[in-house]
Amino acid sequence: MRELRHIAVAYFTTLYLAGCADLAREEMEAVPYVDIEEFMGTWYVIASIPTFLEKGVLNPTEKYSLNNDGTVATEFSYLTSSSGQQKSFTSKGFIQKDTGNAIWGMQFVWPIKADYRIVSLSSDSRVVVIGRNKRDFLWIMSRDKQIPEGQLENLIKFASDLGYDRSKIEISNWQRTLREVK
Repeated sequence: MRELRHIAVAYFTTLYLAGCADLAREEMEAVPYVDIEEFMGTWYVIASIPTFLEKGVLNPTEKYSLNNDGTVATEFSYLTSSSGQQKSFTSKGFIQKDTGNAIWGMQFVWPIKADYRIVSLSSDSRVVVIGRNKRDFLWIMSRDKQIPEGQLENLIKFASDLGYDRSKIEISNWQRTLREVK
């Protein structure tokens, strides 16, 4: 009887935790439409929950170029914080059909395609928030090197409301420079 009780507790605990895991993976809604031609070009990373390759970098930018086959060539460029050396790495974006150009599979290494979602895009297409269903990485980017502090705070709150851990969001040196001037 006691063993049956332990099995039942373990079973229901497993179901409960599985349910919680599914809630954490709730699909993140992307914007309805992105003018892909307009989206191409250079974006300055204002804030992010960076990947291990992006931690501690200076002057981070993301550049997108549309390939003839409809994929997107991407180049993340930055200066290393230790030596100030210019570095970059590339990947390829695969725009998913019927997503209004807002959901991509980002391929750094074949054959894996990482989730990439345009979850916020300003009406003038100058500020964007890129997220992932896993809520592990995040990028707030702008066509300009800085955005107003109030706008950044609103975007960080937006990301937090999506389920991102606010404490993990790092402000890039582009934006920190604005804060230091005040």
